[in-house]
Amino acid sequence: MPTKPAPADAEDRTDHADDHSDDRSGHSHRSDHAERSTVRTLLRLWPYVRPVRVRLSTAAAVAILASCVGLVIPLVLKWMVDGPVADRDPAGVWLGALYLLLLGLAEAGLFGLRRWLVARPLAGVEAGMRADLYRHLQRLPVAFHDRWASGQLLSRGTTDLMLLRMFLAFPMTFLLVNGVTILVGVIIMLLQDWTLGLVILGPAVPVVVTCVVFEKRYADVARLAQDQVGDLTTVVEESVLGIRIIKGFGRHRSQARAFRELSLTLRGTELRKARLLSAIWGVIVTLPELAIGAALVLGTVQVADGELSAGTLVAFLSTALALRWPIDSIGFLLAMTQEAATATERYFEVMDAEPESGTPEEAAGHPEDTGNAGNAGLRFHRVCFRYPDAPEGSPPVLQHIDLHVRPGESMALVGATGSGKTTLTALVPRLHEVTSGRITLDGRDISTMPRETLRALVAVAFEEPTLFSASVGENVLMGADDRAGRSELDRALAVAQADFAHTLPHGTDTQVGEQGLSLSGGQRQRLALARAVVGRPRFLVLDDPLSALDVHTEAAVEAALRQVLAETTALIVAHRPSTVLLADRVALLSAGRVAAVGTHHELLRTNAEYAWLMSGADTPDPGTLAPDNPDPDTAAADTPAADTPTPEIADGREEAHL
Repeated sequence: MPTKPAPADAEDRTDHADDHSDDRSGHSHRSDHAERSTVRTLLRLWPYVRPVRVRLSTAAAVAILASCVGLVIPLVLKWMVDGPVADRDPAGVWLGALYLLLLGLAEAGLFGLRRWLVARPLAGVEAGMRADLYRHLQRLPVAFHDRWASGQLLSRGTTDLMLLRMFLAFPMTFLLVNGVTILVGVIIMLLQDWTLGLVILGPAVPVVVTCVVFEKRYADVARLAQDQVGDLTTVVEESVLGIRIIKGFGRHRSQARAFRELSLTLRGTELRKARLLSAIWGVIVTLPELAIGAALVLGTVQVADGELSAGTLVAFLSTALALRWPIDSIGFLLAMTQEAATATERYFEVMDAEPESGTPEEAAGHPEDTGNAGNAGLRFHRVCFRYPDAPEGSPPVLQHIDLHVRPGESMALVGATGSGKTTLTALVPRLHEVTSGRITLDGRDISTMPRETLRALVAVAFEEPTLFSASVGENVLMGADDRAGRSELDRALAVAQADFAHTLPHGTDTQVGEQGLSLSGGQRQRLALARAVVGRPRFLVLDDPLSALDVHTEAAVEAALRQVLAETTALIVAHRPSTVLLADRVALLSAGRVAAVGTHHELLRTNAEYAWLMSGADTPDPGTLAPDNPDPDTAAADTPAADTPTPEIADGREEAHL
């Protein structure tokens, strides 16, 4: 998945990081961890674990068997001490040693078998979860990606899934295995001598209480640490993608300072985790050791008094020592479990996000009319749009848009920065959903069309050209179906005046690198334009597609593009007269409304704002004629209504989201 582009100014990102951290980092999506059930959270992994449950269950059974084999060793020692050793029987001692060797080999072999059983299926579980996450990210709406920092998403697809695989491979199995081992070991010790067994069980209550307290505290710290890893990933990604800006403005020190501050914050959180872990380990290790010491003293006294055999004491202490690892490991097993629960929570925060609907919606109250010639082409019917995360009561970015681009016609969108042009074009391929009104293609409401069908009809070239880490040919042919080949590629490159691709070291097979940064801005923009036209779309949406080209290349592209526009219905965002002249008609957007529609020359004569935009003057000429609307196809008001947001407000909204 392509990552987000670097910010326009790295220093601004540093200065305003605190203002937006809760929104863009994804922290605002955290749930209430105090109420979280670790078990309930981890049970959400069951659909992924279910296909491999047989092998995981077998591995757990093998591990339990291996641990029980280890508990037989103390019983063999008891037989050896009370038998061959006491009777001074060398043959019996050698036989006992052979038993011990065989038991040790069996235990090691069983644990090796357990690891073999879980390795392949758990790698498949991790790969499946990662594939599902990536697939889901592709289906999530643009509004979701606007809110989430890419570093947070990357950390969920890498670090968090690695933690989950480690949990399934080790803690999930050994919490059960160690629990069974401790239970069997305690029963063996009680059967050998119940008084010594009670001494060993003395620390059980304080150990359990410590684990409960530890679990609650560690969960919050583990979540904080994993979120901070996502923040750090975001900073690294932005710094790498924006390295030219950082170097160009000499901001490497401020970036390093921001990175160092986040690193120190993460370090502090990790130290808090270490302190919690050391505290529980101190309790879990110290109390059982004291109990074993007390049992040793008491058992020695009983052996001296003849109440207990030496072999029984050896077997008892050997069993107690064999339980040290299962007990000592409780601390870090619980820690890994909490980290896995946090990773699961973070993973499903993304997976639970509502994707774009793959099925058509009902267009209530708007019957389709594909047979009416008046509805042919691209038409906006009283369209209003407000961003989903906009404050309640804020004015919409687009208001009551009525436009009709006839079949085979090209319409240019012109307006001041922030007037809503890019937002309007994003509504056609349903990158955003209209708040009210509807958009039709040849009379068919786009909300009733499957997105795959819609996006096969509509091709888009955005103002910011995005290329992927693939070859030139693969980037261009991304805009066509799988049947497209060399002829379609060559035609698209010719239309976009991107014949430079043939002169690259490996021609159109040349890898362009991440974001296509190995190419110039004009080259990237021409390849993006080629991608838009390669599939011969019925509807074409171009967002200022020639802004990075020099005058001569722009003229050549325009000449070739006219042939393409003659065969399609196009909506073109334009800022320069040369681009406007590609269109048959022009729509002027002002503060989110259609202020006028007409040809370029008509609007120059009749609309002051349009004439001012095309002239590039600092202020409009007060002597110019008042705005007028010569086109009968639009019902838009000549001037914005009183409640229309100012251009500055609209500018802030559009730039914040696009």
